Amino acid sequence: MLSTHPAEEIEDAVADIMPKLRGAFSTVVMTEDRVVAFRDPAGIRPLVLGRIGDDYCVASESCAFDIMGAEYMREIEPGEVVTLVPGGIRTRMAVEGVRKSFCLFEYIYFARPDSRMGGTVLQAARGRMGEILAREAPAEADLVIAVPDSGTPAARGYARASGLPQDDGFVKNRYVARTFIQPGDDLRQHGLRMKFNPLPEIVSGKRLVVVDDSIVRGNTTRQIVQMLRDAGASEVHLRISAPPIRHPCHFGIDMPTREEMAAHEKTVDQIAADIGADSLAYLSLEGVYEAVGGERATHCDACFTGEYPVNGGVSDTGKYLLESADSTITA
Repeated sequence: MLSTHPAEEIEDAVADIMPKLRGAFSTVVMTEDRVVAFRDPAGIRPLVLGRIGDDYCVASESCAFDIMGAEYMREIEPGEVVTLVPGGIRTRMAVEGVRKSFCLFEYIYFARPDSRMGGTVLQAARGRMGEILAREAPAEADLVIAVPDSGTPAARGYARASGLPQDDGFVKNRYVARTFIQPGDDLRQHGLRMKFNPLPEIVSGKRLVVVDDSIVRGNTTRQIVQMLRDAGASEVHLRISAPPIRHPCHFGIDMPTREEMAAHEKTVDQIAADIGADSLAYLSLEGVYEAVGGERATHCDACFTGEYPVNGGVSDTGKYLLESADSTITA
């Protein structure tokens, strides 16, 4: 659409096209003499602006600036077009007045813990999630362990708030990719066996609080619980630093369909029985917003609530809501 647009300036083409697009996009376009970055009007995914010396740069997350020695300046606003030119920037708002809907799950899992979002470093926000989880769902236990690495900040927070000791119950093989996005159950389960190795000397005979960031299908969690029992754990109490995921994401994340999710049409007790845990508790949605210092009015929490910020809030469609051309582009 941009490459065939008749506008003489690329920014004019972007500004004309953006109101016609629906869904999530954080996009960078490069021409011979400039770089143009723009973010969808709802701001569902992150996009940030940085500076290195006299030049400017953009990235999906602020941690990229730390790696390259750049200074984080600010988030690019939803609906904003930022043009990088030699020695400076130009900005314009292409679309305004749309409800902001930043993805809440970015805070919980997707983004790196050393990134800054919404004015806070995510490592700290995830630690607060663990603290609030300990307040909402205490457990009689001997030890807190994390499912590394995504559950580690919340596990530390849970241990701080509960007064329970914390240790490493698993050694993680860091050369294995994320398992929930693997294309099949067999690959996910094989990847999990390669990814985590429990430590019997740490967990044997212990009543464990096991903290993780989320449960999607439940296959990974079920295997983790069984690994810990095989290593000698006497009790396994799961604490999840997010609400139950019950709905698919329509905004670029390859989540399973609603029917494949562990929480689909099940109570928390039923989920606990299905994965073999002695108890299970989730962080409340209110607890997540308390931890990140945000509010529902400016976020998307559809994977938890089913209330989508597109298509009139429809929640009874599959994860391919935005796949067809007639639904992604409006005239």
